[in-house]
Amino acid sequence: MRNAGTPIAARDIVVFSGGAHPALAKRICAELDLELSASRITRFSNDCLQAQLLENCRQRDVYIVQPLVPPTQEHLMELLLMIDAARGASAAQITAVMPHFAYARSDKKDASRISLGGRLVADMLITAGVHRVLTMTLHAPQVHGFFSVPVDHLTALGVLAEHFRDKDLTDSIVVSPDLGNAKSATQFARLLGLPVAAGNKQRLADDRVVIDAIVGDVAGKRAIVLDDEIATGGSIVELMDRLADAGCSEASVVCTHGLFTGPAMERLRDHPMISEVVTTDTVPAPPQWHDLTVRSTSQLFAEAIRRIHLGESVSSLFDGVDPAHAPPQPSLFEPV
Repeated sequence: MRNAGTPIAARDIVVFSGGAHPALAKRICAELDLELSASRITRFSNDCLQAQLLENCRQRDVYIVQPLVPPTQEHLMELLLMIDAARGASAAQITAVMPHFAYARSDKKDASRISLGGRLVADMLITAGVHRVLTMTLHAPQVHGFFSVPVDHLTALGVLAEHFRDKDLTDSIVVSPDLGNAKSATQFARLLGLPVAAGNKQRLADDRVVIDAIVGDVAGKRAIVLDDEIATGGSIVELMDRLADAGCSEASVVCTHGLFTGPAMERLRDHPMISEVVTTDTVPAPPQWHDLTVRSTSQLFAEAIRRIHLGESVSSLFDGVDPAHAPPQPSLFEPV
């Protein structure tokens, strides 16, 4: 996608990276034919952080690439300080490029006296001085509404679907771990020309789930399990058990944000039903997982940045791919 449209002038735009994922920031800059600008994060003796941007930002569009990945609070503070530094340096516009917005999981008040972390972090980013947010596959789409600045919400469905384009998908079926992700799974299935099924999931705790049924016929089929995010892998392992009970033979596991925390790598890599795990580079991949398939999102983010800078449509990137922009069609989970 490099130079896919009108090129941008390097003098008008500057891209920085926090410490969370500089490799992705460099790939995005390579797609834009730009150099990644230098920054410095220092730590005082009292453990406070300080951010310094080592490139002129005056009246330029500033993009700061920083997914919120563990250590999440450290990376969030880095991002806030870098935004504040850009504002103090008279940037014309500041865009936080957060390929993974971890606090999207904190999106509703489902217990007494709990905080809405997603809304709080959105307020913090705006207070720091951000003018726009660029992110991908929010765990809860309603988090978009927590921001009072424009949010461009990208999807990796097309990038992930490309992995399966040249494969034999005979007797395959797309499976969502839960009904909440069913719309994305339905769109992914349409991209591949496959049927779709879903698990009926109940979350008992952050790392404990129960899937008590599969909605859809998976007997004798090979599953392509699509999830937005995988942390410990507990949901996927539980789903594998139910798929095996329902007569499914094997499964590919696909997700946008492959966090793979705790025992996730061992659980998924060594599971007898899982033939492959496919993810994207929105977060850093575990370096020791050599057979993990990682699809890059750098072209999508680069093209979105180019379009934002030039005032062009970002949503048109996903015509027919993103459920928010595709024409409405009936699915297994919606009445015809």
